[in-house]
Amino acid sequence: MTFEGDYFMCGIIGYAGGDVDPVQTLLTGLSKLVYRGYDSTGLAVANSNIHVVKREDDLDALKRAVEEPFELTGTAGIGHTRWSTHGKPSDDNAHPHTDCKDRVAVVHNGIIENYQSLRDELRSVDHEFERETDTEVVPHLISHHFKENLSPKLAFRRAVEELEGSYAIAAIFEDRDEVMVTRRDSSLVLGVDDGGDVRGE
Repeated sequence: MTFEGDYFMCGIIGYAGGDVDPVQTLLTGLSKLVYRGYDSTGLAVANSNIHVVKREDDLDALKRAVEEPFELTGTAGIGHTRWSTHGKPSDDNAHPHTDCKDRVAVVHNGIIENYQSLRDELRSVDHEFERETDTEVVPHLISHHFKENLSPKLAFRRAVEELEGSYAIAAIFEDRDEVMVTRRDSSLVLGVDDGGDVRGE
């Protein structure tokens, strides 16, 4: 599955299911998005934990980081090429972003217009923010609703209902072999292989 927005904006990609290596699938997808202009790249894969690798530099730097000696496997993943809007180009500001406990990871194309007010509200209930991007508020908001004993799907939907702006978002959760996506005033393209499954609400 690939999700794209306007030229010279972030590009995002998600993959779930099958016997294909998600890391190589994500890297291949990201290589198709680099023509759009970018200052950093990153990816995350989910299994019993969420593992994130991201670099300020070009895609080759991300590929080298992925090849470092640790096992990066999973059944679902998301990737990102970033064109900075909020926060300078850096490893920290590169996507994907996670919540405080690394249970959910998010990539995002667009602008979250009310991110500052959401960040202030989440800080008041002990969420800690370490980045300069508007995107970081999204996984924290999902996690906040997740704590209310909602399912990942409902937590994702509740979070999205609070967002203002234009966006395409893809998220993964630990221990789940699916990518959750949404869009508002930004394009979103889904690709389904034979035997694939897309559930929309």
